[in-house]
Amino acid sequence: MYKILALDLDGTVLTDTHTIHPDVKVAIQDISKSHHVVIVTGRHHTAARPYYQELGLTTPIICCNGTYIYDYQAEKVLEHNAINKDQALTFIAIAKEFQMKLVMYITNAMVYSRSTPIAYIHALEKWSQQYPEYQRPQIRQIDNFEALAVTEDHIWKFVVEGLPSSIERLAAHPWVQANFNGERSWSNRIDFAAKSNSKGTLLANYVKQLGYHAHHVIAVGDNHNDISMLKYAGLSVAMLNADETVKACAQHICSTDNNNNGLAKFFSDKFKG
Repeated sequence: MYKILALDLDGTVLTDTHTIHPDVKVAIQDISKSHHVVIVTGRHHTAARPYYQELGLTTPIICCNGTYIYDYQAEKVLEHNAINKDQALTFIAIAKEFQMKLVMYITNAMVYSRSTPIAYIHALEKWSQQYPEYQRPQIRQIDNFEALAVTEDHIWKFVVEGLPSSIERLAAHPWVQANFNGERSWSNRIDFAAKSNSKGTLLANYVKQLGYHAHHVIAVGDNHNDISMLKYAGLSVAMLNADETVKACAQHICSTDNNNNGLAKFFSDKFKG
């Protein structure tokens, strides 16, 4: 019955130390021999590449919460709904007004301000150094978001971080609500992509292009940006480490969190034979 397995990365396939549990890795590799496994992540494609290669996948990847599909085999974007330049410039101005720290995901890199760095991107940058240059996620410091936004081919999304109250006020801003889709990725962090983008929307389009339907899909996630694909899939699975809002959108709760092999056990049951 199930033909497609859609997997979130952070908090789902990845442990808290950003590794893949050996049992989960083997299970995904086995499933990929007979089923279509697609990674659906909030990550930039350069930040997902090491895991894609570790898993030995050949399918395209859905990145930045449903903003674009990237084909590693051809090294090109297959489909996208990027943020247009005028909206990007307005968003940057509003984010500054609300004193937000900002990361901008552009065509082939993630960039952050030299003057107001974000802790999570520093950690991501440190993690990236373990990989050889050809595989290393592209993370850069810049001095001027506006100048880069004007010249860059694609702006995939913004990640903003700040005080929870300020984050909520920014998300509630009428212009932001009218033009962006905001999905919480951490307690003090929200990802903002173009209005119609979500993991569920692009996954649905991708599945349709493959000639399948929602009832052919198992989707697994742990965070609020996974809710749209959990609601779409024929079988929705939340990790034990997900919060109650996410769990309420899932038909099945994994028996263990992302640091253990419960996901592999679940796969064994659903894909056996």
